[in-house]
Amino acid sequence: MDVSAPKNNMRNRLNKLKWVGLGIVLLAVALALYWLLVLRYRVTTDDAYVHADSAQISSRVDGTVLEVMVDNDFPVERGQVLLQLDPRDFEVAVEQAQGTLARTQAEVRAMEISVSVTDIQTAAQLSKAEAEYQGAQDRKNEALHRLQQLRKERDGAHAEMTQTQRDYKRFESLYQREVVPEERRDQAETAMVKARSTVEATDAQIKALQASLKAIEQQVQQAQAQLKSTKAELQQVEIMKEKLAALYGEQQEAQSRLKAAQLELSYTTVTAPISGYIAQKSIQLGDSVKKGQPLMAVVPLHDVYVEANFKESQLKNVRLGQPAVIEADIYPGYIYHGKVSGIRAGTGAAFALLPPENATGNWIKVVQRVPVKINLTELPPPDRPLRVGLSLYVTISTRDRTGKVLVPLASNK
Repeated sequence: MDVSAPKNNMRNRLNKLKWVGLGIVLLAVALALYWLLVLRYRVTTDDAYVHADSAQISSRVDGTVLEVMVDNDFPVERGQVLLQLDPRDFEVAVEQAQGTLARTQAEVRAMEISVSVTDIQTAAQLSKAEAEYQGAQDRKNEALHRLQQLRKERDGAHAEMTQTQRDYKRFESLYQREVVPEERRDQAETAMVKARSTVEATDAQIKALQASLKAIEQQVQQAQAQLKSTKAELQQVEIMKEKLAALYGEQQEAQSRLKAAQLELSYTTVTAPISGYIAQKSIQLGDSVKKGQPLMAVVPLHDVYVEANFKESQLKNVRLGQPAVIEADIYPGYIYHGKVSGIRAGTGAAFALLPPENATGNWIKVVQRVPVKINLTELPPPDRPLRVGLSLYVTISTRDRTGKVLVPLASNK
């Protein structure tokens, strides 16, 4: 009997266990490295959907559908006609408004002629009085402006004179101690005399201008009195002008009514405000529609974006501009690329129709979700378009954390 066989079997088992243990350790190290290098820089969610800023089409006037040019899933361009309402009632309203405007314009023209005839003898006198008053005011303003300038010049000259006096006293003292030559002392004295002369000349100009300003003030008062007297003689003309102004107001009101009628007539033609695809069409030929009634929607599939709802515990390292990988359930295995463009200012529950009341005795903590907006970095290919509401699986790479967590306010940019 070979007694070494059990020992060899035991040794083989130990070797196998060592290799298995080594494999487990290597696998654990690999998983740890994969987590350290990859997984910890990623956050994922399957609570994500395709969104688009769709345009809800509604009627701006009450009317009857005369023609429908589109159907669900039709592509449309911005400005394309979608449907036509019966315009006949609105055309009648436009004609009525045009008649009212024509009558008001005739009344305005008649009153304008009457005012012109009454005002022909007094308009020149009023213009002359206004011109004289305005001229006197202009001369007064000019004199006041010049007086302000002279006072500033006088302040500057006085400051210069004070400085030259100090300089002269200093150089006189230095000259007496024979530190500086007589020529330098004389230069300081000359500068002082010149500065004093400038101050005196400016004072003289100020006094002369003040005296002139008093005379100009009298001219202003006289011109103002003459203007008031002329206006007093024009009371009848002013009354007629007020009536004319009232007619102008009626004319403007008639023009506004005409514009409103024309606008309502234009509203009978409903056009697409954006380019996209028709969805949720709910009207047919002959239907009566009301103002504000939803008729259809235009979905811009060329400008869709992703809204991914991440748990609040996943957002610690999410920043604007971080790249994202997007997978759609409708296209298994196909990858879309995008980047984070916004993180919602509140959780989904906070903006719900009935937000939770947490200040109760039955409160249970629930991990909240925050919508994150992700813009696609390239348009989806024509054979794999993303439709609004599709379910997505989104992964954000958080390795680059240099971006901001909030879009900057305009005042902080």
